[in-house]
Amino acid sequence: MTEFTRDYQVPAWQLATQAIGSAIEDAGLKHADIDGLLLNKSPLAELKDFPMEIQDYAGLSNLSLLSVVEAEGSSMVQTIQQATMAIQSGMATKIVCVFADTPIQANVSSGDAFAVAMPMMGHLGIEIANGFYTPIAAYAMAAQRYLAAHNRTTDDLGAVAVSNRRWAELNELAKLRKPLTMEQYRAAPFLIEPLRMLDCAYPVNGAIAVVVTGIEQAKQCPQPPAYIYGMGQGHAGNINRRGHQPEIDTGAKQAGEIAYNMAGITAADINACQFYDAFSISTLINLELYGLCETGQAGEFVQAGETSPGGSLPVNTGGGHLSGYYLQGATPVSEAIMQIRQQATGRQLEKLEHMLVTGYGGRMQFHAALIMGQQEARQ
Repeated sequence: MTEFTRDYQVPAWQLATQAIGSAIEDAGLKHADIDGLLLNKSPLAELKDFPMEIQDYAGLSNLSLLSVVEAEGSSMVQTIQQATMAIQSGMATKIVCVFADTPIQANVSSGDAFAVAMPMMGHLGIEIANGFYTPIAAYAMAAQRYLAAHNRTTDDLGAVAVSNRRWAELNELAKLRKPLTMEQYRAAPFLIEPLRMLDCAYPVNGAIAVVVTGIEQAKQCPQPPAYIYGMGQGHAGNINRRGHQPEIDTGAKQAGEIAYNMAGITAADINACQFYDAFSISTLINLELYGLCETGQAGEFVQAGETSPGGSLPVNTGGGHLSGYYLQGATPVSEAIMQIRQQATGRQLEKLEHMLVTGYGGRMQFHAALIMGQQEARQ
């Protein structure tokens, strides 16, 4: 990882090259050992800002696998999935997956950086014409639907924000570490009702890279391996027609079922979760669709402290996107690897047989999931 900042210092491609070099060194490898590179740029960045020429900038040559993976916020998890499949097929043996972003630049706040319309209505440009602007509007719609469908209140959203903050208090990398109470959450201003400021991610500038390789090679690296047991995707689409609820019936269910089946487990075997949680509502929906809570009961589960430190199902143990740092799908991946490698100082979990790691994009249309753990999978 590079340093995470709230000020613009260097472009995203330069951060990416720094993270790539650090990951290679961390794995005990040399640049000449790397034969694959998968790039994950922010959906809001242009390709010229994160070009395939990063290969050259990073000092990599003779790659047998090189691609920019574009799957919205699920891209980082998908790069790891694609790297795994490439290794299994023999296309490559040691692959770097990297995400970098610099949304906060001179004279551009994080709010301005993400002030784009999310295409959802089926007619190009109609969102802006009707004032349906920024991803916050899209997720506010999802939150409104969820709360109405299950007769819940915004305290469910607040419980997610408080849980994340409790984990962030224990994480030196987290950007928001001041204790947060439910009363303080309720006093926070609405951005787009029912989402308050504390329901939204905290963007930073930075880069994260990982090396994916075969099991035998991983055993020779100086760091403990983070094993991949299962992976899945789910893309339910955004069907805005009667009888469909794309706001809360997402592809997470399909992604989870495929990943669980591949790993040979069920949701009951999950010890901890690292969710992509750009907005608090996504944690509630994901807890339910990944089979970890009954429908409509995630709010009670979180309010009871089950996802917080000391709870039965730790969730977003670094503070997640709300209180940790928003680097899209790289945030849950980074926290999962630190936990699995027993390097999550101050917040280290004891039981990590099966960790669920997720990414999503759009208004939760695009989902990807990994099942990871500390031990080599039993044959």
